[in-house]
Amino acid sequence: MTTPLLISLFPFLLLIPALCFSICHANSNVLCIQSEREALLKFKNHLIDPSNKQSKLEGKINPSLLELKHLSSLDLSNNNFSSIHIPKFFGLLESLTYLKLSQAQFHGAISHNLGNLSKLQYLDLGGNDLKSKSLQWVSGLSFLQYLDLSSADLHKANDWVQWIFSLHGLVSIDLSDSSLEGPIPDYFGNISILEVLDLTRNSLNSSIPNFFLSDNQLQGTISSAIGNLSSVTYLDLSENQLNGQIPLSIGQLSSLELFDVSENQLNGQIPLSIGELSSLELFDVSENQLNGTFPLSIGELSSLKYLDFGYNLLEGVVLETHFSNLTRLTTLAASHNRLRFEPNSSWIPPFQCERIELGISDVMPTWFLNLPTQFEYLNLSSNQLRGEISYLNVSNFVDLSSNRFIGPLPRVLPTLLVLILSNNSFSGSLFELLCNSSSRKWMVVLYIDKNLISRNIPDCWNHWQGLDLLNLGSNNLTGKISPSLWHLNLTMLNLRNNRMFGELPSTLQNSLHLVMLDLSENHFSGSIPAWIGDKLSNLAILSLRSNNFDGHIPHKICDLQFLQNLDVAHNNISGVIPKCFNNLSAMATTNKTNNFVFATFVVADFFFLNALLVLKGREDEYGSTLGLVTSMDLSANSLTGEIPKEIGSLVGLLSLNFSGNLLIGNIPESIGNMELMESLDLSMNRLNGEIPPSFSNLNFLNHFNVSYNNLTGQIPTSTQLQSFDNLSYMGNHLCGPPLTKNCTAKGIPTDIANNGSSSEGRKVNSPYVSLALGFVMGFWGVVAPLFFIRSWRIAYYRKLDHIYGKLYVFWATMGM
Repeated sequence: MTTPLLISLFPFLLLIPALCFSICHANSNVLCIQSEREALLKFKNHLIDPSNKQSKLEGKINPSLLELKHLSSLDLSNNNFSSIHIPKFFGLLESLTYLKLSQAQFHGAISHNLGNLSKLQYLDLGGNDLKSKSLQWVSGLSFLQYLDLSSADLHKANDWVQWIFSLHGLVSIDLSDSSLEGPIPDYFGNISILEVLDLTRNSLNSSIPNFFLSDNQLQGTISSAIGNLSSVTYLDLSENQLNGQIPLSIGQLSSLELFDVSENQLNGQIPLSIGELSSLELFDVSENQLNGTFPLSIGELSSLKYLDFGYNLLEGVVLETHFSNLTRLTTLAASHNRLRFEPNSSWIPPFQCERIELGISDVMPTWFLNLPTQFEYLNLSSNQLRGEISYLNVSNFVDLSSNRFIGPLPRVLPTLLVLILSNNSFSGSLFELLCNSSSRKWMVVLYIDKNLISRNIPDCWNHWQGLDLLNLGSNNLTGKISPSLWHLNLTMLNLRNNRMFGELPSTLQNSLHLVMLDLSENHFSGSIPAWIGDKLSNLAILSLRSNNFDGHIPHKICDLQFLQNLDVAHNNISGVIPKCFNNLSAMATTNKTNNFVFATFVVADFFFLNALLVLKGREDEYGSTLGLVTSMDLSANSLTGEIPKEIGSLVGLLSLNFSGNLLIGNIPESIGNMELMESLDLSMNRLNGEIPPSFSNLNFLNHFNVSYNNLTGQIPTSTQLQSFDNLSYMGNHLCGPPLTKNCTAKGIPTDIANNGSSSEGRKVNSPYVSLALGFVMGFWGVVAPLFFIRSWRIAYYRKLDHIYGKLYVFWATMGM
């Protein structure tokens, strides 16, 4: 009897002819038939191994495989056949029971000839660039049990339900990322033995049928008929728009191992019948509106490994008995509820969690800190925990942000990858954490911002080679920047809002991978070095706001092709605005990509760069959307000359602020090209002429200020420009709506046009002369120093900006 052939090209086994004998037959003592041996050699000779590592093979697939009459299993997955279609002759390999072509970069239409493989039980075409207008061809695969068409383009295959569910032997179906659209038909045939159905990341939009779909746009309630799917082991309804309650019939799914309804709008209580799911390993109901108490029946799920009921409205006390039988639990997430966890102080948990997220409003519990096991992941952020922490027995990830912890920074394990202690009241110095501990070469993220840390930043960063993101902002740090800090290969450095001083050290040039540099609100001085544009070519965010920098803006800044946010406001910078700003290509494009994401792959958590930006007169924090924001703020300096017309090329800017400088000349007409602009502030300069008519194109403006210049003429007719109040225009000679001052036919304010035109107006009235003289003397007694004493002017502008910000928040709040 001839033994069936099995061929796998991952790894690549066809390296030498001798190996042919071992793969031809299960019995290695039986030699290959000569014709089959030659067929395999032909097949091998048409393949290319560019990496010489037996992976990612390229080349052509030779039809010599047809000579292998007993070939039953063919695996060409994880290769690079990007230039070819799936060969049509595959449909002639009539002995195949197993065909795996996933992640092989095949492209084009799926050959209908595959429907001729009547013995096929396993078909995996997932992860390729394939498409099909109809799935009628699958009807010939009557023995098929496993089908994977994930990532194929099936948006024209309106018959997918009809043909796929005609295959009553299917146990697993994966149609994720397949561009399926529209409502889900009511007919699904006989799917009583189906265990896995994955339709995630499509555009299906009907009410929920009697099976599971995640990450679509499903609406309505979960039918109680879902209890009839007794063979289902994997039930995923996450990331939809489902409402109503979790049906009590869920307890009838005796084979269920995974239950995920996270990120919906479900309400009501968690049904007690959950405790009947003895095989359940994952239970995730997070990010819903579930209320009531947490059921004690959860404690009966002895197989449970992953439990997440965070971000709901659950209330009451969580007892030790809730966890009595959860001996296999590795992940516990329960934060952002109204629960109280009050175990006995001597309680020893029966589980050994690797990952824990809890919501606790109390002193850090003793039982928690004294757990004998080591966590991998600990997230207790955004609670009201207080007290001191001396040591954290966590190996990978710690987030204690937004609590009330005090005292010195805790000691941590040398294996820790992520440490986030933001927004607490930790005090003392950084010395113990940075210098008197084991090597920190593995740490990737260190956030200690918004605390009470003081003294200098220690000069002992030599062993922190793996650090990517460092945020020490909003503390009481002082001194100069540590020289060894520039040994790090940082992506982000945030030292804002401290008391640091000195010039920027030239060693900063070594931080070639910096994407974000925020040194704002300190006492740094000297000129902005030209090498920032030369060496830090990856910068996307540069904030030097509120320091003592002087000199000119270096033209090398224009070489920063990725720069999206430039803030040098509130300094002592002089000179002209560089015309080369039009070379800042990331600001000159309207196509924005939100790519400010960094991941620690070991713990599979994503970190968004976050930055404080001053836009629209107020300071806000941007995180996940930071990559979509573009801004330039040069306000409150001593910049002179005209606004270069080249600024109008920065059509991607959302915010532009040149206020509080000594700029002269007309406002460039080209600024009207910046049609995405939401905030524009040119106030408190010496600009003259008219507001350009092109400003009518700025349809997205919601913050606008040209006050205190020498502007004249009529305000351009535009819905947006007429929507701002008088404060945006005061201190000029403007007329027309929204101002009450009318314009003449020539666009001149009536009070100026009529000046000296009547005999009454020419009469001298001594009381008014005295009043006018008094006003002039008083006015210049205050204003003249602002023009001639630079330090007074900067302080005044800062104060005015601060008051304006408060007023803006007040008005915005009152208007809500």
